[in-house]
Amino acid sequence: MAGHPFRVDRAVAAADALYQRARTEAVDHGPARALRLFRQALKRLDQAHAERADWLTLRAKVLLSLASAEAEITSLEAGLAQLAEAKAVVGRLPEGQDRDYTGDVVEIQRAVLLFRGGRLRESLVLLDEALPRLPMDTDERRQRYAVALMNRSYVHLRLSDPEAALADLNRCLELAESHGYRRLEAKARHNLGDRALLVGDIPEALRHYEEAARLFVSVGPGSLPLVRLDQARALLAAGLAEEAARHLDEALPQLHENRLIQDVAEAEVARAAAAILEGDFALAREFAGAARRRFQRRGNERWAEVAALANSRADAMAALGDRRTPPKRLPLELSGHAERLAALGLRDEAALARLLAVRLQLRRGAVGEAEALLACVPKPRQTTPVDHLMLLRLCRAELALATGKPRSALAQARAGLAELSQVRDRMGGLDLVCGTAVHGEELGRLAVGLVLDRARGHAGARRLFVWQERTRAQVYRYEPLPAIADPVLARLINEMRHVQRTAQKNRLTGEPVGELEQRYSQLQREATRLGWYTSPWGRPRPVSSPEEVAARLGDRVLVSLIAHGDRISAVVVRDGRFRVVPLGPLAETVEITRQLHADLNVLAPDHLPAPLAAAVTASAEKRANLLDGLLVRPLAEAIGDRELVIVPIGPLYALPWGALPSLRGRAISVAPSATAWLTAAEQGRPEPVVLVGGPGVPGAIGEVRELRSVYPRARLVDGQRATSGAVLEALDGSGVAHLVAHGAHEPANALFSRLDLVDGPLFAHETARLKTPPDLVVLAACELAMSHIRPGEEALGFAGALLAGGSRTVVGAVSRVGDRAAAEAMTQLHRRMAAGTSPAVALAEATAVDPLRRPFLCLGAG
Repeated sequence: MAGHPFRVDRAVAAADALYQRARTEAVDHGPARALRLFRQALKRLDQAHAERADWLTLRAKVLLSLASAEAEITSLEAGLAQLAEAKAVVGRLPEGQDRDYTGDVVEIQRAVLLFRGGRLRESLVLLDEALPRLPMDTDERRQRYAVALMNRSYVHLRLSDPEAALADLNRCLELAESHGYRRLEAKARHNLGDRALLVGDIPEALRHYEEAARLFVSVGPGSLPLVRLDQARALLAAGLAEEAARHLDEALPQLHENRLIQDVAEAEVARAAAAILEGDFALAREFAGAARRRFQRRGNERWAEVAALANSRADAMAALGDRRTPPKRLPLELSGHAERLAALGLRDEAALARLLAVRLQLRRGAVGEAEALLACVPKPRQTTPVDHLMLLRLCRAELALATGKPRSALAQARAGLAELSQVRDRMGGLDLVCGTAVHGEELGRLAVGLVLDRARGHAGARRLFVWQERTRAQVYRYEPLPAIADPVLARLINEMRHVQRTAQKNRLTGEPVGELEQRYSQLQREATRLGWYTSPWGRPRPVSSPEEVAARLGDRVLVSLIAHGDRISAVVVRDGRFRVVPLGPLAETVEITRQLHADLNVLAPDHLPAPLAAAVTASAEKRANLLDGLLVRPLAEAIGDRELVIVPIGPLYALPWGALPSLRGRAISVAPSATAWLTAAEQGRPEPVVLVGGPGVPGAIGEVRELRSVYPRARLVDGQRATSGAVLEALDGSGVAHLVAHGAHEPANALFSRLDLVDGPLFAHETARLKTPPDLVVLAACELAMSHIRPGEEALGFAGALLAGGSRTVVGAVSRVGDRAAAEAMTQLHRRMAAGTSPAVALAEATAVDPLRRPFLCLGAG
């Protein structure tokens, strides 16, 4: 029975107010908080039941929103039940445009629920039917139309149709920008990021995500965790597992709080993928299992199968990393899983399951089964992820080896690495260029191992050298492009500098620094995100040929190390000839290097008590002698007494080669690859000279001023003048730069390794973008020659950023060094260089008197 008109008016007004509040809550905090308000609005309408048009229209709207909230929190069926009731209410509206329009809105909402539930084809049919009928005669209806376009674009993306998605998104963005729909603009930019990711344009995806995040901060902060989720997916595509994991660990608690169950589960699938890349298979299974259970409770079969695949992938990778034969059930389970994924239209996921099964069958020796499975994998598409492409190449190469076709295996490896290079060349910041190596790591390892096993004589060693150069330290063969100034990035870095400086002052005075450290970490994350896309890193140069390297070496000898299995080998290049020399066990060498590094850190302080100094020195000398036997003495005949260029493997970047007995006093240059060394080995600029003395280093200013006697025309930047801005300005265009300042290597984000100056830190990120970087940089204090080693022997750190940015040579310490020892070594170094001695020779002479306390390396050209 209809209520009194006045009472109905009040009920409609009260219900509308609750409805509007609920929508605001849904935008900012997700459906959980909104659900209670939607139910209250519905109850208020029910208390004054009426068949009036306004009452019916509002009830339909409430039911529509309630359906969305129920589908997110309870189940798809619960949401569809609310929609069925909404459709019945619409049927009771008076005939006319309003009823038709509201009916179409119900169908669009049904489409949204269906695509959230994984029923993409049904969703697309509904959207295609309803969208042409939607009018845009009011602002509300225009917004509804734009939202529907955006939702259809999302369905197109999930169906791997990027062009259809782009058409809808461009139209949606045009409406949003022209009519001031800022939250809708943010969502459209978010979806544009998804579209860019689908076609493999990761820098463009990250740019759109960050633009969306900036908008959401003010118009819809509840959507920020969803942006972080998709940023993490882009980072996984770029091979940056650590960064992706940090994004997901930041987003997951907020998604849980907002009870966005579908998105929580999707984030857990992505977190499992990050754990797999990091080799933590137990953690991957934990996240994948939790995600699968959530999807199953929601009735989302497609996503439940995707989560199950993440779990199976962790099992497969663990089995492939084990020397034992994989159990028979694993490839069979993956094959069955592939069939289910294919039936659900998940083509790329089905291919991934089959490829993992192929690798497991090959490991089991079941070559016929593997060949049959591989034949079922379809050709890659434009939207096939790069890691899937590399896995396909790896499977083809492994199958070729298993069937006695090593040349075919190498052809697959060569083609795969070429494809990976094309992907790398499209990357943006240095982190992205570096990170992609992870996807080709196994393929490169297979090729190098295959060639190593067959390397005989000069020709075999030469061939091995070619493959080494194809697979290692690719980031250093890029010619840096001019940086594109970004005021937001500049502001973030300046604030980081200020926060770090304030924190240092507070530590000295005993004041708390917890909030400052949290703010610094937040700023670093924001600056890192911007650095991924604000400016493309560089233009690729070709890999150097063996003949080019040999010709440039002259009388020097190049030693390029290889780790394969549990052994280390070296390709030695001398007088145009190539040879392979077996060295010591990998694990033992790495462990002794770690122990030596620890000894040198203990030995570093200037005023160490004599008994402790003697004990640590004896330990360090013992370990240096062991390493000499493992790495150098087997090379004695091959290298003679020549000057060396060493291309190390990742764990040996921290080795102070000059401390090994056979190498003391010998000129050594350490380079990330022969190509990088050759690129750097051009004639340098001896002038102008810049001398920088930072704060807090005893005797630093005195040491810098003393060097004025070596370089009378040098530019001096010390005392209160040694600010980050002044130092950067002085470095740009200099020939030789001597920097005396404390600093820190940042393993978690090497580009934010820093040099401490008067106004706070100077970051590696900033030096890497100098227009004309210094030719030679001497880092006289701390351990700023340390590097964070990523897959593909990609070494990043303060020194690495300088080399990648165009500096030819960097002299720095790989462990702690005392101020007095550093000052004495650096004075001797510069006196010799000023007399015309090369940096590598000058450093060898300066460190030979006390190599354990002077753990400096000459990185780059030497």
